[in-house]
Amino acid sequence: MMQSKQRLVLIGNGMAGMSVVEQIVQLNPNLYEITVIGEEPYPNYNRIQLSYVLEGSKTIDDIILNDKAWYQEHNITLLTGTAVERIDTDRKELHTDAGQRIPYDQAIVATGSKPIRLPIPGADKQGVMGFRDIRDCETMLEAAKTYRSAVVIGGGLLGLEAASGLKKLGMDVTVVHLADWLMERQLDGPAAAMLKAELEKQGLRFLLSTKTAEILGAERVTGLRFADGTELEADLVIMAAGIAPNTSVAKSSGLEVRRGIVVNDYMQTSAPDVYAVGECNEHNGVCYGLVAPLYEQGAVLAKRLCGQPVEPYQGSDVYTKLKISGVDVFSAGEHMEQQGDEVIRVQDHWKNKYKKLILRDRKVVGSVLFGDVQESSRVTKWVKAKETMTESLYDAFVGHADPVTNDPLAFAAALPDDEIVCGCNGVTKHMIMQAVTEKGLTTVDEVKACTGATRSCGGCKPMVENILKLTLGEKFQASAKTQEAICGCTDKTRDEVVAAIRSLRLMHVKEVMNVLGWTQPEGCTKCRPALNYYIGMVWPDQHEDEKASRFVNERLHANIQKDGTFSVIPRMYGGVTTPEQLRKIADVADKYQVKLVKVTGGQRLDLVGVRKEDLPSVWEELGMPSGYGYAKALRTVKTCVGSTYCRFGTQDSLGMGVYLEKKLERLWMPAKFKMAVNGCPRNCAEADVKDLGIIGNDGGWEIHVGGNGGIKLRGADLLCKVKTDEELEEITCAFIQYYRENGKYGERTSDWIERIGIQQAIQAVVEDQQNRQALKERLEQALAGLQDPWQEAAQSEQLRHDLYEEVQVK
Repeated sequence: MMQSKQRLVLIGNGMAGMSVVEQIVQLNPNLYEITVIGEEPYPNYNRIQLSYVLEGSKTIDDIILNDKAWYQEHNITLLTGTAVERIDTDRKELHTDAGQRIPYDQAIVATGSKPIRLPIPGADKQGVMGFRDIRDCETMLEAAKTYRSAVVIGGGLLGLEAASGLKKLGMDVTVVHLADWLMERQLDGPAAAMLKAELEKQGLRFLLSTKTAEILGAERVTGLRFADGTELEADLVIMAAGIAPNTSVAKSSGLEVRRGIVVNDYMQTSAPDVYAVGECNEHNGVCYGLVAPLYEQGAVLAKRLCGQPVEPYQGSDVYTKLKISGVDVFSAGEHMEQQGDEVIRVQDHWKNKYKKLILRDRKVVGSVLFGDVQESSRVTKWVKAKETMTESLYDAFVGHADPVTNDPLAFAAALPDDEIVCGCNGVTKHMIMQAVTEKGLTTVDEVKACTGATRSCGGCKPMVENILKLTLGEKFQASAKTQEAICGCTDKTRDEVVAAIRSLRLMHVKEVMNVLGWTQPEGCTKCRPALNYYIGMVWPDQHEDEKASRFVNERLHANIQKDGTFSVIPRMYGGVTTPEQLRKIADVADKYQVKLVKVTGGQRLDLVGVRKEDLPSVWEELGMPSGYGYAKALRTVKTCVGSTYCRFGTQDSLGMGVYLEKKLERLWMPAKFKMAVNGCPRNCAEADVKDLGIIGNDGGWEIHVGGNGGIKLRGADLLCKVKTDEELEEITCAFIQYYRENGKYGERTSDWIERIGIQQAIQAVVEDQQNRQALKERLEQALAGLQDPWQEAAQSEQLRHDLYEEVQVK
């Protein structure tokens, strides 16, 4: 008689608990009948990347680790939006808030942590919240649409991430911190001061050594009063003063709880067959709040539950390698020296780098790095092993020797096989090389899927790629598979798909899927829009745009909002408008009860809160072309008034900006594309953080490319300098066409330029004049297939026609 599977129930659908489940299904997929219960309405997601969702650079779908299909594939029952109230350890069953009783043979409590809510008067007012889950993100995003000033209480990692996200949403943000410097648990004074200076450049304000005494306001917060009697206005307050283990289920179930749920070296709680893993537990008196220790605990528990030999968990060496608002920071072991310790410190104000080693009895016990963390793997090993300081270690750290530091491949080769490369998931160099060799992996994404490396914070991705290159050797360069497939429906890369479209003259999305053997006949939301773009890019004269393959925002010519309404952005060429246009916008806003009229960063007006059924009429009455605020196309051309009006202007930036925007609007590209034209080097239009930025000077123009002002802040590279307007237009058009033909769908120019290198772009569109002219001609051919960009009425008519087809008004 076949023995039935044991019943394993996981309480909590977060990263720590799900790491245990993932390892169990790899170690012994037939051992357990698994049920996962989560309070949030989402499958397992990457909590580390919530700040990206907050600032808008990633969506909720982007940070999902295991989608619902994954649970189904592994025969795992997933209950979302469900809370466990208690565990009946005698009957071995769980009681949920929905009245369910779920039996178990083994249960894992992985309820994580909750933000600490400071016990100060007014903490319960509207507009006061924590920052811990997607719901918090959504609340903050909604608040940013209405309110302007935000205060974050807490200058640790979580607080700085929240502050940076709110700042990118356009809010005025002040961070209030009780300690003398930021991130005092990870950084020393000098590193924290450098971090503060960098964040102040980004527009954040700080009040250090400041204690909040009261939150002001009637029902909703209006400000804060501090212990010294001073006050600060605030519309939104984020409490990020720390986290505490979420032990409510354990307490109601009679488990032993101190600060966290008490566990032994195998994550066993005080109750038989009940385990606890992650931020909710307490091991040897320690509660961990970082990701790496939680995965180390999970690895021990997974093997224990599968009956495999495993060494007991002995605690974790705490180290942190993070990117905060574009700044790299790292600390391992002790970050503050004690009396009698020796310190090796290197500080470079010119390149804004800082590094420190702490020695106790000549042994390395701690380190802090700021600005450049490529040595973090080596330093982590020194701290863990408490290496004795030697001349060679000293020379390697301060940079007097060790040439491998400047050679990424040599540096990867020098790492010991047992070196942990991905601290978040406990993946060593040997594990990566073994997976690449035994399973034929050729891309970082494949390594991630197989080993988990790069899956969480992503900070180890460069090292993983270098280990991949090291392992494959010449095969890395020779294999077309070093490029990732465009989606999970195919093994074809972007270049293979485009080559097939050209050589086989494929004209339709489904035709491409059929000919190239798509595993999913209808494709997916990732590949359909990409194929539609690639076909149009290759065959601009013959391709008929397939609206069904476009995202809803592009089909409706508006951005869908959280509440189901839409945001409408009419185009204002170069940021210039007229009284007539403003009157139309005001009339439409009144007539259709628009919730908000917002001045955008691209010098336009955004009508937020338009109902879907009103979209055709709104566009008809505006009589203006769409600003394509939703499209993978030219969004805006930001300008200053230039020589036409400004006493500092040397070039007609206004005229050039308007001309280029009218020429290039509605030209589809791999990703959204932003431009700026400045009339002088004062750079008022911020050309240095645009996909293509133009700066005028006395001798002509400078063209800068590959900038990005979003989450991955990147200064643009100088492409070239030109003397005439004709040269400017030709090289601008050639660069855009080169990007259109070679960029991956969804790849911003900032990532594309980093991938191909600025020298390749310079050679293709500046130095090779024959190629430049050919690129310009192909762009003109693509433009010719569009309506006359100067005919706004024609654009408006086409817009209304598209919308009436899409929106069925009853």
